[in-house]
Amino acid sequence: MTNHIYIGWRKIMHGVWSVFLNGLFTILPLTLTISLFKFSLHLLKGWLEPIHNMIQKTVLGNIPHSEIIIVILVIFLVGIVLKNFILLRVLHAVEALIFKIPLVRPVYSGIKQLVSAFNIKDSPDTIKQVVLAEFPRNGLYSIGFLTGQLPPELAPTQDKRYFNIFIPTTPNPTTGFFIIIPEEQIINVHLTRQEAMALVISGGIILPDQFIKKANI
Repeated sequence: MTNHIYIGWRKIMHGVWSVFLNGLFTILPLTLTISLFKFSLHLLKGWLEPIHNMIQKTVLGNIPHSEIIIVILVIFLVGIVLKNFILLRVLHAVEALIFKIPLVRPVYSGIKQLVSAFNIKDSPDTIKQVVLAEFPRNGLYSIGFLTGQLPPELAPTQDKRYFNIFIPTTPNPTTGFFIIIPEEQIINVHLTRQEAMALVISGGIILPDQFIKKANI
């Protein structure tokens, strides 16, 4: 009799636990998404705190998150400036002045090249192709971005062609590893830069639509 009660109790607890897990995994994506947006908003407001302090005593200070609105408007204004040839020359002149500042130049130059690498409209400095490379050791593969061919003068041997590969890290793809590998070790993959970045940032959770559709067929 006691054994039957124990078995019945275990079944009830198993059913309760199963219902709880179903509810948890249903609401978890929504709560994590909300938490991510709240964290991003809090982080963004922290970055824009100087602007918030500047407009606090103005009329704009009464508008919630007005500093974010101002930054968005500034971004659009810069986009408009880039469409105007005369203003674009002024912007280039300011940028040339920045490049003359010793301590600022290497930092600004590095960040500009990194941002340009992921910009579709930039041509010579952009990422050439999404590839797979054996990294950090043989038998393990990482998604990488082929950024160009290594000059023969820098190659370890002259009988092969070597290429520069940037391996981004998860979840922050702006940091990573720079590796040099021979051409025959590069594996081409049919991914766009955006798909590859989403895959890297999510740790493999977000798959490209083309593969999700195939899996559902």
